[in-house]
Amino acid sequence: MVTEEGKMGVSRRGFFRTVGAAGLGVAAVSAQPGKLWAAENVMDSIKAKMGGSDVTEGKVVLSTPDTAENGSLVRVPIKVDHPMEPGNFIESVGIFVDNNPAPFIAKFDFKPELGGVDFEVRIKIAKTSPLRVVAKSNTGKLYAAVKNINVAEGGCA
Repeated sequence: MVTEEGKMGVSRRGFFRTVGAAGLGVAAVSAQPGKLWAAENVMDSIKAKMGGSDVTEGKVVLSTPDTAENGSLVRVPIKVDHPMEPGNFIESVGIFVDNNPAPFIAKFDFKPELGGVDFEVRIKIAKTSPLRVVAKSNTGKLYAAVKNINVAEGGCA
């Protein structure tokens, strides 16, 4: 609406109508995150998050216990045996669980100044599933480790 001074004005009712419509759009997107963000399968998710190069087994050490008593809190100790020097380092590590509703769990970025990749996270695993950890070097090479994790009591993934 245009006022007498020629300035553009918005009524309070019009403002709230616009904000409400935008809020409904956001609510519709957040109501179905699995359908919008989950990849078709774990390999599609790895390609989307880590890049499309071939994955080589090795260099990634996954020390997770074979059986998780509670799937809602699974320890995942990760170490990557790779140099961490300028021009030759691990730039990121991604964690994926095949049988979770959304296979992608997390991605961590690293710098060569760190000196090494050795850390632990705790994740949720819905049911017995392969756990995949993929490390990407600054040259684009992918290294992986896969371990089947038996879940005694499912986590709410």
